[in-house]
Amino acid sequence: MVKKTITKTVLFLIGIGFLLSPNVLAQPDTETAPQRTVENGKIEGINDSGVLIFKGIPFAKPPVGDLRWKAPQPVNDWEGVRKTTKFGPRCMQRPVFGDMVFRSDGISEDCLYLNVWTPTHEKGARLPVLVYFYGGGFIAGDGSEPRYDGEHMARTKGIVTVTVNYRLSVFGFMAHPELTSESPNNASGNYGLLDQAAALKWVQNNISAFGGDPSKITIAGESAGSISVSAQMASPLSRDLIAGAVGESGSIIGALSVAPLKQGEDSGTKFQELVGASSLEELRGMNADTLLAATVQQNVPRFSPTVDGYFFPKKPVEIFRMGEQADVPLLVGWNSQEMNHQFLFRDKEATPENYKQLIQNLYDEDAEKILELYPGSTKEEVLKSATDLAGDRFIAFSTWKWGDLHKETGNSPVYRYYYAHPRPAMKGDSSNTSRAEGAVHSAEIEYLMGNLPRNRVYNWTPDDYQVSHIFQGFVANFVKSGDPNGLGLPMWKPLSEEKVMHIAADTYLRPLKYKDRYEFLDKRAYQQSE
Repeated sequence: MVKKTITKTVLFLIGIGFLLSPNVLAQPDTETAPQRTVENGKIEGINDSGVLIFKGIPFAKPPVGDLRWKAPQPVNDWEGVRKTTKFGPRCMQRPVFGDMVFRSDGISEDCLYLNVWTPTHEKGARLPVLVYFYGGGFIAGDGSEPRYDGEHMARTKGIVTVTVNYRLSVFGFMAHPELTSESPNNASGNYGLLDQAAALKWVQNNISAFGGDPSKITIAGESAGSISVSAQMASPLSRDLIAGAVGESGSIIGALSVAPLKQGEDSGTKFQELVGASSLEELRGMNADTLLAATVQQNVPRFSPTVDGYFFPKKPVEIFRMGEQADVPLLVGWNSQEMNHQFLFRDKEATPENYKQLIQNLYDEDAEKILELYPGSTKEEVLKSATDLAGDRFIAFSTWKWGDLHKETGNSPVYRYYYAHPRPAMKGDSSNTSRAEGAVHSAEIEYLMGNLPRNRVYNWTPDDYQVSHIFQGFVANFVKSGDPNGLGLPMWKPLSEEKVMHIAADTYLRPLKYKDRYEFLDKRAYQQSE
């Protein structure tokens, strides 16, 4: 008991003193205003006690005017020294998620910027690189969010960390027959994914100037960011640029899934009609705020990635089935409470009778099997099973399928986790009513990136810092070597052993729970696709 208390106290002090790492003392403070030369010119950033930070570096031309709904174009060279000391604007989006906090310079179509944190002053140091894509359902998010901040990963783990902006919503994912016709690749849509691929190419070409190794780029992301990671693995445009992948809750195989190009084009044509534009030229001439506001109108289609024949030469699931994805180590997992039971019940009471009827309506002839896998004979059982089923339908199943396919068709190891540590209660909540029962969607981000102190909403405890220490340690080791194992961490065997790392206050390797659920959902999905 005494030993455990001492350990928790030490971890708590580590959390409080996140910015007081010994690495800071070891790093010479020789660059008050660090400058680096990238392919388009010279930039000047910030020296934050040894960690060099460069914010708002352009990696593509502003996608405005005639470049709206075009693939990202190379940046023009600039004269003199460009200041990169503040985050660029976030891409066009509505305020739809209450947990998003931005440090960006406003909102604009001119948003294709990235940010770099490096722990080294040596340009040829060849450190491992982590490129992180934000989540937000492809409709919101930004590389300036504090939960994605790369300083702690750079300072304490020696990893050059990059966050990337990419186009969203109608600006990032609208396909249209006229766009397809004008494209040299006979493709349209997927502009947000093309932005990410362009950023990865920029990182490969320029990261050595920041001490990074262009041959050791690991990509990571949560939710839509995780879906993006799986998409970049699948695309021939980017799969040769990466050395590893980290996916947190979501994959392109099911969650925010792709549409045929024709379906995407029809959606774009419908949107054009809804906003009263007579042509693509007129659409391009419309105010960006007007287009964004129009996306909330009734009957506006969802703008999803498309099988465009260019970024995706075929369905991503087929790419993975044929083993054509990037054959790199994959660390992937999901959370214990990705969605609430109310997602299924809506305004109905969660009773066994209503649950049975709900399952019958959703699954028809498979209802009996679903009730066997997700039982609901009591109110308590209903709440648990409905929460699990809602999370599986939302994002967990597609994440499982991604790891499973990569294991089957690739030659690289797959490390699967199950994140089960709930956030603590919010500050000021002495009754703990704000504490969730499980780990809700996106709850793991600050833990993985080592950014608990940057989120001041929650009353972090020594247990939280302990979980963050372990989770970030796993990921840092993975970025460095493609293997999460290391000194002081639980042993993590790859997926060939049919194990999953249960990450919580009591982190340990265990057999994958509810594997039969995913196998049945997979069989059903495959039958329906035939």
